[in-house]
Amino acid sequence: MKSYFLSDQNLTAFVEGLMSKYPVIAPVAKRSRFVFDTLVDVSELRLDYDTTILPPKKVFFPAKQDLIHFDKDGFTSAIDPKEQVLLGAHPHDIKGIAMSDIFYSDRQYDNNYMANRKATIIIGCSVQNHYKHAFFGTMNANRPLTGHDLFMTKIEGGYAVDALSEKGEALIALGTFTDAGDAQVAAATEVNKKAEENCPEKLNGTAEEIREKVRSSFDSPVWEECAEKCFSCGSCNIVCCTCYCFDVQDEWNVDGASGTRFRLWDACLTTEFSEVTSPGGSENFREERAERYRHRFMRKAAYLNEQLGGPACTGCGRCSGA
Repeated sequence: MKSYFLSDQNLTAFVEGLMSKYPVIAPVAKRSRFVFDTLVDVSELRLDYDTTILPPKKVFFPAKQDLIHFDKDGFTSAIDPKEQVLLGAHPHDIKGIAMSDIFYSDRQYDNNYMANRKATIIIGCSVQNHYKHAFFGTMNANRPLTGHDLFMTKIEGGYAVDALSEKGEALIALGTFTDAGDAQVAAATEVNKKAEENCPEKLNGTAEEIREKVRSSFDSPVWEECAEKCFSCGSCNIVCCTCYCFDVQDEWNVDGASGTRFRLWDACLTTEFSEVTSPGGSENFREERAERYRHRFMRKAAYLNEQLGGPACTGCGRCSGA
């Protein structure tokens, strides 16, 4: 890893350099909130954002993603990755991407996700403003940041920039950088430390303590009580940076012989998620709202810990504001 310094005055030129070579997906303002979108003009870039409505997983796994195109003669893959840059991902979202990488490659390799993932250069950015529901400082705080290529930390006068891969190092040539001094590196370390310490929300207990408490409460009445406030709309699933479930559907053209198979984001809190066909009708194996509510929290806090090395949550807080 090598550390550089990018002055505030040279930020625009660097981003323009990125845009000259790649589509750049970055945080931009949308009314009173922020979204990850393709930059059209550098002036749109908002590295001071608190959080985005949807997580950056949509860059690799769109809300609707074509899988195959078919006709009477067979089918062709819809995989068509394009080199691109994801700019401005916060540390907790980078952790979410790393978890998604595990989900889509660990047991059944998902070519549709991984093709987009490998074609994307990730530039992370420090948290300059906290989302009011964020609790990433006490959720997976010890999980290392992996899988990104550059990381930019806002310090006095500009950004301390860590090049973490060959792809990241190659991007340095697109801007005017200087070697970071020891004081700038130390300042960046302190900024990221303070970002975690100053989270507005905090967990009481370690991830392991929470896992044990959640797991042992399977038959507790708490799920019924909490589920009374749940609409089963699935919004918290949709905005989650580690939810990875999807539904597959076929769309037929008017000729009745060709069409597209695609997948859509799905949500375990909705009634139809756990409904399956059976002889003479259908069966819902989590028919009660409280059962679905419990399942979601079990998945996040307990079921996936062994596979991930910790809870399937990064503390981004999007679900609280959904």
